[in-house]
Amino acid sequence: MLRGLKHAFETISEDSSANVVMIRSSVPKVFCAGADLKERRQMSPSEIHFYVNTLRSTFSFLEALPIPTIAVIDGAALGGGLEMALACDLRICGEAALLGLPETGLAIIPGAGGTQRLPRLVGKSVAKDIIFTGRKVSGKDAMSLGLVNYYVPAGQAQLKALEIAQEINQKVQSVFRILL
Repeated sequence: MLRGLKHAFETISEDSSANVVMIRSSVPKVFCAGADLKERRQMSPSEIHFYVNTLRSTFSFLEALPIPTIAVIDGAALGGGLEMALACDLRICGEAALLGLPETGLAIIPGAGGTQRLPRLVGKSVAKDIIFTGRKVSGKDAMSLGLVNYYVPAGQAQLKALEIAQEINQKVQSVFRILL
């Protein structure tokens, strides 16, 4: 799945007609629950190293895309799922959203950039609280902490993301017309 995600991001980066990217789940109540931590505990140190490096490079590639990216969070965004959302330019969540880095409860440090990106959004102290405790944050709390840009009623995150994407797209079209 990770290879497919990286391939999708590479394809988008090469598509000159793409103006904005929305990342969402087709599974109700889940954005991305992250890695299977039980499976990770069975990996050898070299397998863990390869996996974490691949995850980190994929999310860094996402963060560096030359077009705006929007995470549409209408459910759980945990572990690597939150790290992927943090790599996006904008985050929109619904009431059912639950965000966190629970892997610290298993003595696993978030390895895909979350420990760097989270403090940039919410400040060091709040980030340390979320990381050290493994606390999960509701969508409403995520909004008040500055972790997400928009908080909407349950089931409305995709509609809000489409609205924002259309607004961005109109701006891009206007700039394109001015440059011609």
